[in-house]
Amino acid sequence: MLLTVTDLRKTYATADGPFDVLRGVDLTLDAGETLALTGESGSGKSTLLHLIGGLDAPDGGRIVLDGTDLATLDDTGRAAVRRGTVGVVFQQFNLIPSLKIADNIAFQARLAGRYDAAWCQTLADRMGLVSQLNKYPEQLSGGQQQRVAIARTLAPRPKLVLADEPTGNLDEATAANVLALMLELVADTGAGLLMVTHSDRLAGQMQHRLHLALGQIAGPVA
Repeated sequence: MLLTVTDLRKTYATADGPFDVLRGVDLTLDAGETLALTGESGSGKSTLLHLIGGLDAPDGGRIVLDGTDLATLDDTGRAAVRRGTVGVVFQQFNLIPSLKIADNIAFQARLAGRYDAAWCQTLADRMGLVSQLNKYPEQLSGGQQQRVAIARTLAPRPKLVLADEPTGNLDEATAANVLALMLELVADTGAGLLMVTHSDRLAGQMQHRLHLALGQIAGPVA
């Protein structure tokens, strides 16, 4: 099993007192599997992804990723996980404005010490970005920028891809095309994919689907 989440809990302090964002979440994901996580705004979807990605620490429960319990890692260890084992695609593209597209794609792989020029070129080709490699992010459309962000995430060949509303800023047709490309590439690398989405249509393209409500898994969605 690539990912096992057990009784995961997270509470934030608010002006009105403690707010339980996650109240005992359980889920599993194997290598090569794709899972859509749906739920209303504020249900804890993004918080769950941030905890799995090591961007924050839970208040209770366990996250075991590729055999490693994230609770046993310090900040340096979690950073290493983010560089190599996990790749994150955000709704905001988070490209580096001062770098050309080719360098944006290679950025994460270079940080992880896994830069492969041939693989980066393959990603650019599959994402339809070859003619854009010498441009800067501001010169690209939103759909093109999101394809760059996905290519950058996949460049280090992560074992788990976390995607937080990755097509939320795109129109429906462009979103469908971008997700189809991402699913193809994830399948090629054998990575697991956990995607947060509000779109029933996009969630329907994933192998599995879970619904999060009030900080708990409400059950699978047919």
